[in-house]
Amino acid sequence: MIAILGAGKMGEALLSGVLRAGRRPSDLLVAERSEERGALLRERYGVEVVSNREAAAKADTLVLAVKPQDMGTLLDEIGPHVPSGGLVISVAAGITTAFIEDRLPEGVPVVRVMPNTPVLVDEAMSVVSAGSHADETHLRKAEELLTPVGKVLRLPESLQDGATALSGSGPAYFYYLVEAMVDAGILLGMPRAAALEMVVQSAVGAAVMLRDSGEHPVTLRENVTSPGGTTIAAIRELERHGVRAAILEAIEAARNRGRELASG
Repeated sequence: MIAILGAGKMGEALLSGVLRAGRRPSDLLVAERSEERGALLRERYGVEVVSNREAAAKADTLVLAVKPQDMGTLLDEIGPHVPSGGLVISVAAGITTAFIEDRLPEGVPVVRVMPNTPVLVDEAMSVVSAGSHADETHLRKAEELLTPVGKVLRLPESLQDGATALSGSGPAYFYYLVEAMVDAGILLGMPRAAALEMVVQSAVGAAVMLRDSGEHPVTLRENVTSPGGTTIAAIRELERHGVRAAILEAIEAARNRGRELASG
């Protein structure tokens, strides 16, 4: 039995992904504070909606999908009810496995996960890390849960703040770039809708080529960059304005902010 505690956008996305992967609604529980939201999920997915304590007592795998600031309160509530043989999976940004382990019965395995918002379209990048009591079996269970909604990568927990900065926040960087490119198209006289369609399809095509070709991004960029051509003129301006350095510093700043949030 799998219980998802906290059914916001991320929790619901995981719920729908697990169901699409072949799990039956009867194999799942959802704990949601809002009665209205709970009723909607019950109607939409046919799952049983229960209290946090009931979910903790009944399920052998708990997925904690509440906001980071709510995690302490949730753990205080469910801690006494979590079975020692259960698995706890946390998708709360910045919350360490040690923080969770300290509030659960001794020996409960915890796996920390950093997914990103493309989980909503089954294209997530999820990074998983084992806590001090989690072993290969527990990591595989977490991966089985996440694979239906995207790609899963294992990393040491010491790199989770970096993963949050790189892939957790990553989609926002691409949206920012798309927004700027669309504005450039408008500057060049194109209708907004046409500019958006061109940029989005270029982004999708480039991403698929990068994923499927096996080529290094430098090679793919060079294939578009003819001597004395339009692309190299644009690249020169990007370099002149320090775009590469700005990206490095931005992602490092995101990592640092994640550490600050985790430390309270």
